[in-house]
Amino acid sequence: MPRLLSGFWRFSWCILPTSAHYHELCVQSPDPQPVPFEGDYFGEYTQDDLDDFDEYAGPPDEDDIFDDPSGDKSSDDNYDDNGDWSDEEDANHLEEEHSWEPQAPTPPTPTSPIDPSPSEDAHATENPRTHQGARHTAEGNLRTRTHVVPYPHLDAGARVPADTCATSNEEYASRLGDSVANAYAPFVSELDWEFARWAKMRGPGSTAVTELLKIRGLAAALGLSYETSQQLNAIIDKHLSSGRPRFTRREVRINQEVFEIYYRDIIECVRALFGDPEFSAVLVFAPERHYADPDHTVRVYFDMHTGKWWWNTQATLDAIRPGATVIPIIIASDKTQLTLFGSKTAYPVYMTIGNLPKDIRRKPSRRGQILLAYLPSTRLEHVSSHASRRRMLANLYHACLTRVLKPLKHAGVHGINLASGDGILRRGHPIFAIHVGDYLEQILATGTKQGECPKCPIPRNSIGEYSEHPRELRDFDAVLNAVATLNDPDVGYREYARACKGAGIKPIIRPYWADLPFVNIYQSIAPDLLHQLYQGVIKHLIGWLKKAFGSDELDARCRRLPPNHNIRLFLNGIMKLQRVTGKEHNQMCRFLLALIIGLPLPDGMSPVRLVRAVCAMLDFLYLAQYPAHTTETLDLLKDALRRFHANKGIFVDLGIRLHFKLPKLHSLEHYILSILLFGTTDNYDTQYSERLHIDFAKDAYRATNHRDELPQMTTWLERREKIARHGIFVSWRLAQQAAQTDERTLHGQSSSSELRTRMLTDLCYVGLPLQADLDPSASLLQRHGSRTRLSRIKVARYPSVKALTFEKAANAYGALQLQEALARFVVQYNDPHLTQAEVRRKAASIYLRFQAFPAFHRLKFILEDAQDLGVMEDTRDTAHARPQRRDKRGRTVPGRFDTVLVNEQGDGGDIGVNGYRVGRIRLIFKIPRRAAERLFPSLINPGHLAYIEWYTPFSSPNSVHGLRKVTRPRGRAGEKPPSVVEISSIRRSCHLFPDFGTSAPRDWSSSTVLDRCDHFWVSPYTDLHMYMSLF
Repeated sequence: MPRLLSGFWRFSWCILPTSAHYHELCVQSPDPQPVPFEGDYFGEYTQDDLDDFDEYAGPPDEDDIFDDPSGDKSSDDNYDDNGDWSDEEDANHLEEEHSWEPQAPTPPTPTSPIDPSPSEDAHATENPRTHQGARHTAEGNLRTRTHVVPYPHLDAGARVPADTCATSNEEYASRLGDSVANAYAPFVSELDWEFARWAKMRGPGSTAVTELLKIRGLAAALGLSYETSQQLNAIIDKHLSSGRPRFTRREVRINQEVFEIYYRDIIECVRALFGDPEFSAVLVFAPERHYADPDHTVRVYFDMHTGKWWWNTQATLDAIRPGATVIPIIIASDKTQLTLFGSKTAYPVYMTIGNLPKDIRRKPSRRGQILLAYLPSTRLEHVSSHASRRRMLANLYHACLTRVLKPLKHAGVHGINLASGDGILRRGHPIFAIHVGDYLEQILATGTKQGECPKCPIPRNSIGEYSEHPRELRDFDAVLNAVATLNDPDVGYREYARACKGAGIKPIIRPYWADLPFVNIYQSIAPDLLHQLYQGVIKHLIGWLKKAFGSDELDARCRRLPPNHNIRLFLNGIMKLQRVTGKEHNQMCRFLLALIIGLPLPDGMSPVRLVRAVCAMLDFLYLAQYPAHTTETLDLLKDALRRFHANKGIFVDLGIRLHFKLPKLHSLEHYILSILLFGTTDNYDTQYSERLHIDFAKDAYRATNHRDELPQMTTWLERREKIARHGIFVSWRLAQQAAQTDERTLHGQSSSSELRTRMLTDLCYVGLPLQADLDPSASLLQRHGSRTRLSRIKVARYPSVKALTFEKAANAYGALQLQEALARFVVQYNDPHLTQAEVRRKAASIYLRFQAFPAFHRLKFILEDAQDLGVMEDTRDTAHARPQRRDKRGRTVPGRFDTVLVNEQGDGGDIGVNGYRVGRIRLIFKIPRRAAERLFPSLINPGHLAYIEWYTPFSSPNSVHGLRKVTRPRGRAGEKPPSVVEISSIRRSCHLFPDFGTSAPRDWSSSTVLDRCDHFWVSPYTDLHMYMSLF
């Protein structure tokens, strides 16, 4: 071994002690008619003259920022009670709508039909959206209680037959050594503790805290036990414990150059996560199989313990030593930029365990992830040979990870005793399961070459070709045999390199995974939605569309999309954006199809295959994000990818692509295998590890003096962890004290009448009866028999307009037939069994004795788990109904009346469009209390109502893209007149794609398109909840 390393590289370990917003100052009105550019001093220019350079893309990790979709804050937090933020944004949007844009080209006369030709239509039935029965069955199986098959050996994950040890909080109290009389010890009071927590978790830097505390008399007035930030740090360092290990610093020397690595004991990290009292009630100890049917034919996958990897690993361990508790280790590594300018980087490695539910692991606020290490982030720029530099960097990476993960080798086989937060002991076997990273991390971890697949041995020239059959993974045994030749003293480096080449890897000196038990690194490489889809295939696809149709028309359509709560408006277009983030690509996918429907291709080519290719990729994108999958939805995922490959040839025919040798496109073929092994993609997506960079790298760096930053960063992180852990302990100790001093219940119980009133005034449940015998006081929908809770609706406590007259409602809100519609509602609410003719006849005699009523401008929807398995978070949605007004700066704020899905007759289900109809919400209001008592003498007040203008019923799915068309009301005979409905019948908002035809009319705008356009396509891509429900 020493002979092999001599002359190549040498390293040694030595342990050391741990130690702009740009603001526009003035607004200038744009020129009414810009002068076209016709050249300058150097002459005239063509487009080719301006495209001979590469655009700067910036550091990769900056483009990859993707806000956590499952974060604690909802987008509704951007609005204040008065909607001022919304007014500002909408006024800005209105100004952007009237900015200059290129004139519309003369619409070409297509020489071939845009509808599919017979040859193209042969594949139309392959669109899964046209298979309503199959799609309905697949989605329906995700909305049933699963049938659980536990692991057959009951001792899997069982507790160790020993006395229960102290709980995590009891051990913490014993280490603290303070009297329980002071729940905040070592801090002297609640204020003393809260100030310390603010200073370390939310406050400014240590210098600012010290200056604040130096204000004369402040510390004494607040009763603080410290007067400087340094004294506070001393209390934290001396008395508090995070329960997580300290960082160890080691040095790596390569060719006389020293590199630092900071890392933690991974076994102690496992103990900390497993023993956290916050997780004791949710830990999973044994694998399970879930099925959607009692015959166990439709398998369900969601959390990691429902996948095949855990089950198979448990069986392997049971054959060696029964009674094991598998601890799946998930690590994520990614180099990140610390500064906006400059080249300062960090290389963090994060870890978590698969025993935690995924909704905890993906939220930084739940502390389910631990910063395991900071790897050296050197580029070795002093090494002139590029080949030597790449080889040395790979060996440095694997040498460091080998050191960090080394304890797993023994513990994975023999196990260690682990105590959960409730004090119960189990024999845990921490086993490396998943490595999360982008493509560069994947090829670095597996030792494969750029342009190759890190999972399967497909030839580089074959990447981009689709296979109906699952790809075989690389031969891991052959790789291990090649790596093992390094231990042969008779084998030199050339022979070792030749053996590695034959196995398909680079000649890495001891890959970090070579000695880890029960590991196959090619299985462990997980899908990456952020980089492979949003920043990969979707990014390519948008570029191809730009070349196919040109940027002017695509941007013109983008500027004319109607607003929606879940849609970001790009009123300057998307085709000229640079450094587009993953979050922005996510937003673009929600309306991408609207930009190309109806657009003709040059030279009279039919766009059918192109539209189908885009639809297929969008289907794959949304299906890949499902929080739960069945064998049926995985078939839909596979079919979506097959449809894309079947239609991708259009880009070659257009001259846009010569080939599809894109590793990120090829990687989509491995998604199904990873879901089968480890559960759904939200178990291991880089979107969540990218979010950790902010807390564990960027914020930590900002807290340093930017010199020798790593020791300061680790110390800053350790202190924050101690404060967070002490906060958990303080809450536990306060609860203990309350239980000892007060035997009364902590939460009072409301009477049934109070509970009923609160449910009716604060939250409206669509079709959820409050009691079994609500007749006759139940709502209209409840008396029609619908009993499925689909949405919760919140309305502001105070109205936006206290007294709105019928005349103002007609003029400002467009509620032209409000009185007639309200009269019909009164009749039907009192007697829902009347026919429509009887309702109209009785409505003519209804007299409304009030002239004004309160009006509201917004409905907030909480859309519950679309899969009904408890693994999908609620979706937030909002619908607006407000007239034109002016903001604080006197600018015009356009009126906004959103489109919504209405459960028209109360028989709409949780999936599909049957029973639903699109309507435009013009007014949200309430009947005054005294008037309601006269109109409904024996019934409960219907509460909040909405005035709806109806669109035509849904059409059949289009044979090319599968969307359904609706037409807005135009006052023609036979149209359904506007109606007043209870807001409980509104399911959610919906987004409509205008039918632009071959060219978007330039007199349309985003704020007027719903009034100007006649025909629309209903979008299923608004969000994941809509995609699961509308098809």
